[in-house]
Parts: sequence; C-alpha cells; structure tokens
Amino acid sequence: MPPKKITVRRPAWIYDGSEIADPHGHGERAVEFIRALRHPKSKAPDKAFHLPDFWERIVRRIYGPCDETGNRQVKTVFCLLPRGARKTTIGAALGLLHTFGYERVDGGQALAAASAEDQAAIAYDEALAIARATPWLSPVLKATESVNLLEHPKSGAEFKAISSDGGAQLGKTPNFVLADELIAWKNRELWKALRTGLAKVQGSLLIIITQAGRGQEGLAFKLLEYARRVDDGEIDDPGFLPVLFEIDRKADWRDEKIWHLVNPGLAEGFPDLAGLRQLAREAENLPAEREDFQQFHLNIWQEYSASPFIDMETYDLGAGPIDEEALKGEPCWLGVDLSSNTDLTAIVAAWRDGDGYILKPWFFCPEQNIGRRAVKDQVPYPAWAEQGLITPTAGNVVDFRAVEDQIRAFAEEYDIREIAFDPHLARNTMNNLSEDGYPVVEFRQGWVTMAPAVKELERALIAGRITHGGHPILRWHFSNIAVETDKAGNKSFHKGKSRDRIDGAVAAAMAVARAAAGEEHRSIWDTDESFDAEELFG
Repeated sequence: MPPKKITVRRPAWIYDGSEIADPHGHGERAVEFIRALRHPKSKAPDKAFHLPDFWERIVRRIYGPCDETGNRQVKTVFCLLPRGARKTTIGAALGLLHTFGYERVDGGQALAAASAEDQAAIAYDEALAIARATPWLSPVLKATESVNLLEHPKSGAEFKAISSDGGAQLGKTPNFVLADELIAWKNRELWKALRTGLAKVQGSLLIIITQAGRGQEGLAFKLLEYARRVDDGEIDDPGFLPVLFEIDRKADWRDEKIWHLVNPGLAEGFPDLAGLRQLAREAENLPAEREDFQQFHLNIWQEYSASPFIDMETYDLGAGPIDEEALKGEPCWLGVDLSSNTDLTAIVAAWRDGDGYILKPWFFCPEQNIGRRAVKDQVPYPAWAEQGLITPTAGNVVDFRAVEDQIRAFAEEYDIREIAFDPHLARNTMNNLSEDGYPVVEFRQGWVTMAPAVKELERALIAGRITHGGHPILRWHFSNIAVETDKAGNKSFHKGKSRDRIDGAVAAAMAVARAAAGEEHRSIWDTDESFDAEELFG
C-alpha cells in the first residue's frame, strides 16, 4: 500500500531559492536594517540580531516587489505561523523599521495591535529592548513607557502598542499596523478603525501574524479563508500576501516530519524539539492536551468544543442545497428552543429523507444591543441579520410573538405534524398555538428524552444522512457542543464555553427525534437500548 499523502500548506518560494523581485532594493535595505539591530538576549557576537532564513525571505517578499515608481506591491500580509516562531521579535523589528528605518514616514504612526493590554505591553517591551540594545538607535529615540510609546523626535514618527480591549484612541492615522494573534481579539472595533485608517494613507502596510485558532465565525478565520483562496490561485490579489504554514487535520500529528514541515524555525533550533516531544508524549493520552498541541504547534485549526459531538468535516458533508419546493406537502416536524435573555431562540424543521433527515433552521435574537451581543459572542449578528439568517426582534429579549408568527407562516406552506417545545419557557406560546389547532407537544430537555434524541441525531450525522444546507448559525451551534455522557452511556448537549450557543443543535435534536417517532409510529421513549432507571431517576 502506498504511503498516505500528507496535505501540507507552506510557501514554496521560501524554500526553492527562487529570485524575489526587488527592482528598487527596498527588500535588501529592509533586511540590512533588521540585521543591523541588536537583541539583548542574542548569543551572537556583539548581540547581533538573528534574522532566520525563512523570515528573511518573508521580509524580502513583503518589501521587494514594487512598481516602476517604487510603490510597494504588497499591502496586506497574512502570516499563519505556529507558536515559537519568533513572531513577537520579528514584529518588533518591523515596527522599528517603520519608525526609525527606511520605511519611516515623517509624522507617521506604526502600531502594534494585540488582543489585550498585557500582550500589547509584551510587543512594546520587545521593541524597546531591541532599540536600547542597538547603539546607533538608542540615542535617537524617546520612550514613554506608561503609554507604550516610542518616538523619533526628529521626524515625528512614532511606534505605539495598543490593544483591542483597551478602547485606545489611535491619534494619528497609521501607515503601518502589525496585528498580533488575531485569533484572540475580542471584538472588531479596533480592527475596523485600523483598516479604515490604513486606507487613508498611500503606501500603508498591514501585517497580520497569528497562530491557528478555533471555530469559523471569528475575524481571523474569515481572513484565513481569503488567504487560502489567494494562495490557491482562486483569487488574483497581488496586494495580499499569504504566508501559511498548516497541516491537514487528518495527518498523523505524532509524525516529527510533519512538525518540521509546519515549524519553519525547527531547522534553526526553535522551538525546542525536545520540548515538543515531551508535549506530544503527554498528548497521547490527554485529548485536551492533544488538541492544544495540534492547534498551537502544528497550526491545525480546531472547532470550538474541546469534546466535540461530531467531527465538523463529517457535519459539512450535509451542506448541499435543499429543494424547499419539493418539501411542500411532505410531513414535517418542528423543534423549538425558546431562549432566556442571553441565548438565541431556534426553530428547526425536520423532514424524513429515506433513512436520514433534511433540516431547515430559523433563528431569533433581541434587536437591542445587537452589536454589543456580537462582540460578546464573537460572531457577526448584524451581518447575519442583513443576510436574513437571523431575525432581530424589538427589545432586549426575543419577542416570542415573532416566533409564533414564523410557525404560523410556515404552517401555511408545509405539512407540520408536530411542534415540539420544552415547556420551561414556552407555556404561553404553546397555549396560543394549541388553542388555534396547531399540533403542539411537550419535549422536556432532561436525560430521558434528550438522550435518545441525541443518539438518533448522531447516528444520522455520522452516516452522512442529514442535509442542512450549510446554514452558518446552525453550524456554529453544532461546533459549540460539548458532550456529557452518563454511566449508562447516554449523551446530552452542553455549551463548550459560557459565550457559546447551541440552541439550534438542541432544536435539531428535538425535531429529528419527533420525525423519527412520528414516521415510525413509535414513542420518543422507545430506544434500541434500555435505560438504567437508577441512573436516570436516582
């Protein structure tokens, strides 16, 4: 049997020795500036700054290619690099290049933007340490450590470290921004300010340096998707430079050859290979440690949940289109999960499709403070609302009357057999619909009802027999699920983190369970395996 092909993504131009265009020498002078720096922790003679070979190629690729008038081709850089690749040190050197070096602009502002104040302080401290260790640079700088500011008084250029959670005032319009570890940014406010600010300045440069993260709703993943498409040649964007080091999720994470493929610094001794081996040994029997190792050291992008209900690659097999017209007149079951103040409200319709199911979701959220909720949950609620993927209702809680209206409208076109509610928050809604003749049923979300529902949903998903159309909110909810299993092997859904939402997945399980019971004329209480009464009821 031939060996399994490893799918790895890394820039060929870093390793193939090809010539990098540098018609005006801007790439060479950037490299010369960085090599002329000193680092207080350097073991080289005279504390010389060490510029690793792969970083030198990246610097040349950023600054070298220009048009005939000397304008830099690259405007945005997206670097996906694992932990230990010396991102902070190189980022600091680039910040100094734009404040004291050849890329300096009189009165310009170079920014290092991090996720939090302490991370911003690390970026600033690194830049300050390098500057003070460099004899020719230290006398020409002014440092104001209380506000993480370095200045070149003669030109008015400055370097400042700010954070996405600090509400910092940008002051001058930046001409250079280093966005550090974008996976950890808590909101988009600073990002929007930086992007709009950079657009005002000719020749501005944005460099994003981050490691792999989790989930698909955040800012970093959206940019990574774009970077992949540019890297694959699907999008022609010469102003966007992708520098991606990542490995296929299905690759053998224990294979040290893979480690070297996605850790370009290992060839030069960093990160520590013995340390990686120790982490890998510990990860063998500790699933959470294994996910951390894959994410932080192999750049394998993870889903949200640390104990996932379903592998999301398997889930995505059901993302094909749904012919809703063909479903009209077919038996349909609804699962409804009404929300408290913080959660979303979800309706999911389920149709039988052979031995599987077709799902269609609707989501509702409070309209008041929708932007603030988007920041808190780190998902784009306003954009989803504009796309018609979620319905904002007036006020600071979901208006259940809008949910009723959706059910009534749906019932006019589709053959609804049952509408399943957890009665906890739904008594009034259930009474309103029941009085008007709608087939309302109770579906409590305890072990005894949810365990068989979860089991049926899991069976169909693993078999690839659920079609969900790729709805992004429903996918987000499924990726958030953390599974809890009791001693009898029964599974239930829980949130992976306090901000996570799983309402759509819960409603989907309810709808699938009622579809299974309704089509086969059996009760949700019936299962292929018996329950341990003592486990269920104490």
